[in-house]
Amino acid sequence: MKPRLIALLLGTLGLLTGCGDTPPATPAPTTNGAASQGMIGVSLLTLDNPFFKVIGDNITAEGRKRGYETLVVSGDKDVAKQSNQIKDFIVRRVAAIVLSPCDSKSIVPVIQEANAAGIPVFTVDIACNEPGVKIVTQIATDNQGGGKEAGRAMIEALGEAGGKIAVLHFKQVESCLLRVKGFREVIDAHNASGKARIEIVTELESGGAKDMGYKAAEDALQAHPDLRGIFAINDPAALGARAALEKAGKTQVLIIGFDGQPEGKQAIRDGKIYADPIQFPDRMGVQIVDSIVRHSKGETVPAQILIPTKLYRKADAQNDPELK
Repeated sequence: MKPRLIALLLGTLGLLTGCGDTPPATPAPTTNGAASQGMIGVSLLTLDNPFFKVIGDNITAEGRKRGYETLVVSGDKDVAKQSNQIKDFIVRRVAAIVLSPCDSKSIVPVIQEANAAGIPVFTVDIACNEPGVKIVTQIATDNQGGGKEAGRAMIEALGEAGGKIAVLHFKQVESCLLRVKGFREVIDAHNASGKARIEIVTELESGGAKDMGYKAAEDALQAHPDLRGIFAINDPAALGARAALEKAGKTQVLIIGFDGQPEGKQAIRDGKIYADPIQFPDRMGVQIVDSIVRHSKGETVPAQILIPTKLYRKADAQNDPELK
C-alpha cells in the first residue's frame, strides 16, 4: 500500500477515535422516512388522568409527523420523581423538554439544570412562572377564564336562591389556582351586585383525584349539611364528589366540574354534574410540538399561548356524537 494512502487511512481513524470522543449517532429515520430531528422528553403531572394522556398522545403523534421521537413519562404528582426524569432527559441530550410541573416552585432547580445544558424547556397546562428559570413558552387552557365560566355556571345552576357552596381545590398546581381565582372573581361580583348571596363556606384539598374528591365532599357535607353547590377543579374530583353525594343521599347538591373528559361529559349527560368548562388537550399537544419546531428554526415564540374553554351543559352532552 502506498505511504500516502496509509497516512490518509490512519488520519481518518484518528478522527474517529481521537480524544476518547464517541462519534455522534446517526439520527434514526421516522415513520415517514425523514431523518429524526431528535427526541422530545415529556414529563406530565400524571397519566392516570385521561386529560394528560390525551396531551401526551397528541405530542407523540404530532412529533412523529414533524420528525421527532417522543418519550412520555408520568411524574405521578411526585416532584422528586419528576426531577429525576428531567435529569434523565438532560443525560439523553433531548432536543426539547416538555413539562407539566408537579410543583412549580420545587421543580425550579432541575429546570435550571436543563437551561444550563442548553435544552429548551416548554410547559404545558401547568405553568412555572418562578424567577430564575427560562421557559420558551407555556401552552395552556385559559384557566382563569375557564374559572369565570365555572362561576357563571354555578350562578345559573343555583338560580335566584343562591346558597352555600364548597370548592374542591388542588393548591399545589398553578392551573387550579387560576381556576379558583376566576371562579371567585365571578362569585364576588355576583354578591356585590346585591343578588341572592352565594357563600363559599369551605375550600378543601381534592388532589385532583376521585378518592380525595370523595373525602373532601364528604367532609364538606358533614360540616355544612345545607350545602347547595360544589365547584371541583377537575372531572376526577367532581366525580368523586358525586359519589359522596350519592352515598349521603344529597344528590340535589349541584356540581360544576372542569375538563370535559369523556367520563365527565357522560356524567353531565346523566345529570350527575351540572356543567363543565371543557378543555382541548388535543390542541395543546399539537400546539406544543408546533412551538418546538418554530423555536428550533429560530422563530420567536410567544411566552404564553392560551386556549379558551367552552362551557358544556346537558344539552351539549345530549347532542355529543362521542357519547353513547
